[in-house]
Amino acid sequence: MTARIVQSYLSSVISISLVLLLVGLVSVLAVNARAVSDYFKENIRVTAVLEDGADELTASKLMATLKSRPYVSDMEYISKEQGTEEMKAMLGENFMSVFDVNPVPVSIEIFLKAGYFHADSLKMIERELEADPQIEDLVYQESLVGIINSNMEKIGMVFVILTCMLMFISFVLINNTVRLNVYSKRFTVHTMRMVGATKAFIRAPFLYKAILQGLIAGLLAVIYMVLLMYLLRNEFTQIFDVFDTERILAVFAGTVLLGMVLCLVSTYFVVNRMVDMSKNKLYI
Repeated sequence: MTARIVQSYLSSVISISLVLLLVGLVSVLAVNARAVSDYFKENIRVTAVLEDGADELTASKLMATLKSRPYVSDMEYISKEQGTEEMKAMLGENFMSVFDVNPVPVSIEIFLKAGYFHADSLKMIERELEADPQIEDLVYQESLVGIINSNMEKIGMVFVILTCMLMFISFVLINNTVRLNVYSKRFTVHTMRMVGATKAFIRAPFLYKAILQGLIAGLLAVIYMVLLMYLLRNEFTQIFDVFDTERILAVFAGTVLLGMVLCLVSTYFVVNRMVDMSKNKLYI
């Protein structure tokens, strides 16, 4: 009998931990969605093509001026030689054969801060940069910016809906798991009630075990998440680099707390129903 009870308890803990794992993983992605969005935005290049005849000194002075602009995150100088090599990689080694002189201009790759990736902000930045006489042209993927902004909003909504759904499903599953676990002790509850035990006295040991069960399940879920993230880190290094460690730790703590609260609440209501159950229903 003891072995069966231990097996039932472990089965309940593992079931609850797997449910919490799903909630935890979605929460990790949800709380870091903005960081991932900012990462993609700040890796979109705005290429400032300099006027014909511009050299490295001209570019250096312009970069020193642009560095003070609030919307600039980072910059990279692209020389004629580097630009030529990039064009060869795109168009082939022989693309220069149709030109008498090297047509590739000196340029500066400007990386903007994520907060400025909105249509109105980009237009303002575009006007400001084009007003500089040293900049002949600006090149950036305007359509890509719009796609990222719209998709990130949709992804954010999906995460919110998915998290709410998983929270509801997790409560239902954990409630059923706890109910089955407590229901097996309905005769013990009835005996305690017959000898005059109060509801609080009957509930106490069940609630204590529920908190312990939730704590163990939550810790197991955290261990699963750490192992899974460790295995995936090598495949998605750049994404994991932008994840906020404090937010991930907060999700871990929240997962453990959620397990304890759900088990406690479920057990409270289930035990209350057991205490009020009539003798005839004990055998149903």
